[in-house]
Amino acid sequence: MSTFVLVHGAWHGGWVWRRVVPSLLRAGHEVHAPTLTGVSDRAHLLHPSVGLSTHVQDVVALIEAHDLHDVTLVGHSYAGQVVTGVADRVPDRLARRVYLDAFVGDDGEAAIDLLPETVAGHYRESVAGPGFGWLIPVRSLAVLGVTEEADLEWLSPRLTPHPWLTYTEPLRLRDGSGQVPAAYVECTDWMRVFQPHAERAAARGWPVHHLATGHEAMVTAPKELAELLLAVNGS
Repeated sequence: MSTFVLVHGAWHGGWVWRRVVPSLLRAGHEVHAPTLTGVSDRAHLLHPSVGLSTHVQDVVALIEAHDLHDVTLVGHSYAGQVVTGVADRVPDRLARRVYLDAFVGDDGEAAIDLLPETVAGHYRESVAGPGFGWLIPVRSLAVLGVTEEADLEWLSPRLTPHPWLTYTEPLRLRDGSGQVPAAYVECTDWMRVFQPHAERAAARGWPVHHLATGHEAMVTAPKELAELLLAVNGS
């Protein structure tokens, strides 16, 4: 069977996939859900120089240390940038990449420039104020489509500020990522910030799937997401 590596988005940690992992394991797959440097249980490593390249190296190092092959690499939201960077570095170890309501970036593009201008403006204001110039404060979960009280109580205490450099550092690619087949999953029951990225994926000929849930699909629709990931994986 194949291996899933699940990469969380901004403010989260590997724990956010907890409701999805059991379904993948029951299907016989190996699953890794790392926490990126500087957030959640690795917040003690947070400093202003933690950037996109740090997070790409986090995932590359995990894949190489565990000698993983035939990997289905899944990135949520911000981690679309990480997935693209990892696929460029170790394309021979990946079977496919899956962008879950995530950035589809090209060489030279930074995450902040891939957001709608109004949203990017909110980020810049919050970084300049409560973010001390180098952190992105946690966004409102309601804005992200999380409405159930139990989900809010589970998520809210665990979210931590995210390093700003990860959003301003551009992708630097050597064209390796293009060797890895890709699929896109768009979450449709919220403000659909990532719809332009689903359209970019479709224009590239990638399969595009839709989930009728908010941005935090691994929390609000874990069963449906797991089934879709298994289908994309061909298992």
